[in-house]
Amino acid sequence: MQGSLLSEPFITKEKLVYNLRRSAFRTKFISGVLAALLAVGFVMPVTAKESEQSLLAEYEDYKLRLNSIEEQSDIAECGFTVIEEQIFPMETDCFGSVFLVPALEEKYHRLILFFTKEDGTVVYQTDQLAVNNWNIGKLEQPVRSISAVSFQDLNVDGRMDVVLITSCRNKTGTYKNKDYKVGDVLFQSEEGFYRDYRISDTINRFGMNKSAESILAYVRDGYSTEFLYTASTKKELLQKGFVITTEQDYSRQFEKLGYLEVMPGTYSMAEFSTLMIYLVNEQGDIVWSFQPMGDYDNLYALKGITCRDIDGDGMKDILVLARYSYAGEDNELLIQSDYQIYYQRTSGFDTDTEVKKKVACTEEDTVSELVDKARAYWGWSPEE
Repeated sequence: MQGSLLSEPFITKEKLVYNLRRSAFRTKFISGVLAALLAVGFVMPVTAKESEQSLLAEYEDYKLRLNSIEEQSDIAECGFTVIEEQIFPMETDCFGSVFLVPALEEKYHRLILFFTKEDGTVVYQTDQLAVNNWNIGKLEQPVRSISAVSFQDLNVDGRMDVVLITSCRNKTGTYKNKDYKVGDVLFQSEEGFYRDYRISDTINRFGMNKSAESILAYVRDGYSTEFLYTASTKKELLQKGFVITTEQDYSRQFEKLGYLEVMPGTYSMAEFSTLMIYLVNEQGDIVWSFQPMGDYDNLYALKGITCRDIDGDGMKDILVLARYSYAGEDNELLIQSDYQIYYQRTSGFDTDTEVKKKVACTEEDTVSELVDKARAYWGWSPEE
């Protein structure tokens, strides 16, 4: 018996074609370059139509293999690897006692959840997960492993739902070779399971994917970090639980933005603290905000903030140094110092993308030392 999720259907063939055709202009744009390269034998001609047909063929093969699995013993034979250490028993209304058997598709790195009876019969399976739609319009996805599986009654209907956190890594782009997490929830119904894509989107968009406890606090208990990114006033932040780090709270004159309060602080949710820094004007309005934590799980200690000219353009920039904690590959607690630089520009701030590639942060570094190193990278010092 094969199942399907109710609120977000899997990418259809038509949708795949649509996504490919949206990017067809790229093929037209580089057609002249391809023609030149072909003339000297560097590349083989691949038209948009051929790419489309190839992807559809791969999709058909993938779905054929997936839908042919009827027993747990079929999983490996069809090109999927069972994640043995993440197999768990659970109770369901429609199938009774089952085992959750997660598996990775070996070629496209997609995650599939199988639900099997004790004799190995597959009674339900789904690949309709947030992480399988991360690379939109592609079969290839960034899944590396499962970080956490938890069973909780999230919508308080008496049924156990599934909380899922996957560990991911991209092969290309901004997050190339960087680990990050994707959270998801499968709600149990009378017919099987479904997911609400709006809930999954909010979990991942606002960093509530660090732990099963964070997802539980959001979905069941109604806590959320969303306001940290959407609030427009200092008053709103404080009303919703933001705590100012008073020893680092001060005001500065910014050349392009005027006299502003530099207001760092945290919001704690499920034992995780999120560090945010806001620039607030004299009327209490938020002019700019920063989230220097990146993909770390938790603020361990804020070591310092400074507003000084770093890139030598005569305008105050902001450097933040802190210690963060995060879970290692074996879920061990790790602590690391890290910093972030924000450069003042005419209309706001730009996040540094150059200095951090060359200037590593050690546990012994201070804010002042990092400022000196960053200035040296840009080829100047205030004494010159």
